Amino acid sequence: MTSGMGVSLLRILGVCLLLGVGADAAALPDDLAPRFTPPPEYAHEFGAYRSPLQFADGSPVKTPADWARRREEIRRHWHEVMGPWPALLEKPRLVVLEKAPRDNFTQCKIQVEIDAGRMSAGYLLIPNGTPKFPAVFVPYYDPETSIGLQKELRDFAYQLAKRGFVTLAIGSPGGDARKPAIGEAQCQPLSYLAYISANCAQALAGLPEVDASRIGVVGHSYGGKWAMFAACLSDRFACGVWSDPGIAFDEKRSNVNYWDPWYLGAQPGPPRPTGLPDDAHPRTGAYKVMVEQGMDLHELQSLMAPRPFFVSGGAEDTFARWPVLNHVAAVDRLLGYEQRVGMSTRPKHDPTPESNELIYHFFEHFLKPSP
Repeated sequence: MTSGMGVSLLRILGVCLLLGVGADAAALPDDLAPRFTPPPEYAHEFGAYRSPLQFADGSPVKTPADWARRREEIRRHWHEVMGPWPALLEKPRLVVLEKAPRDNFTQCKIQVEIDAGRMSAGYLLIPNGTPKFPAVFVPYYDPETSIGLQKELRDFAYQLAKRGFVTLAIGSPGGDARKPAIGEAQCQPLSYLAYISANCAQALAGLPEVDASRIGVVGHSYGGKWAMFAACLSDRFACGVWSDPGIAFDEKRSNVNYWDPWYLGAQPGPPRPTGLPDDAHPRTGAYKVMVEQGMDLHELQSLMAPRPFFVSGGAEDTFARWPVLNHVAAVDRLLGYEQRVGMSTRPKHDPTPESNELIYHFFEHFLKPSP
């Protein structure tokens, strides 16, 4: 590697080697392998998106060392547009309030420090057996759904714990996703959720049961947006899965809704009304700036490279989104990696047993130690 390569990228490449994610496509399980290659009709499609392999001044990215500089340029610009994070917590507190055996793991009711002096309720599930275990952070509207006590097929924390992962589940800060409690933070609410995630990953990394190099993140819908921003903006996560969040800005799809004030549309004063932007209700906040500057989510997702991620697509993320992912795959290839980006799709937004099995197989493949 070039001596000028950024520290973050070197760390990521080291984690990728440790996890064995440099393996060729044949190493992928039979059910995953086809999902890591775009359908023929999209194999060479890149859409109208600006390539992340181009610096802001227009010069090309030709080497891994170039990418380290470009990666930092992208990260810095997104934080400038969304607003800066508060200082990350070096040792977030995690307090176990109750614990009880359940199935083949221990269920712990906990409080975890998500911001300086601010705690959030959640659950920590710890498998029976000998640590150290891989771990997955699972954000959603409420933690009870994630551990299998509410709506079906969104119980990622429960299902992964049964498969040998430590899982940490929390809900929306303040309890209402549409009125996120971000305290004194000066960033957009969706960026603040990513900040919370980085602190939760740090809390997981400090647990004696957890292998700190093998931490992933997964979420559905609102939780999918949360998981995507978390993994892309925090190098603590070794991999990630986002379920039908909308992986590109798309004002033809009302549920993509990054423009809403609880995501990227926050601004001083009264929030804009919910719904698609139009002349009467124009774009606001960071989202307005992003659209005006030609930014889109493929840039954010390129920060994952070469860490693997999987899009469990549905109504919002069909195979027609592959041009977005092709841009990330191009960065992976520059770094010497193939098939680090995967996608499945289903007709509806809701997860299915089949789509969830692919999620669990993804984490088993990329986070569990190889034989």
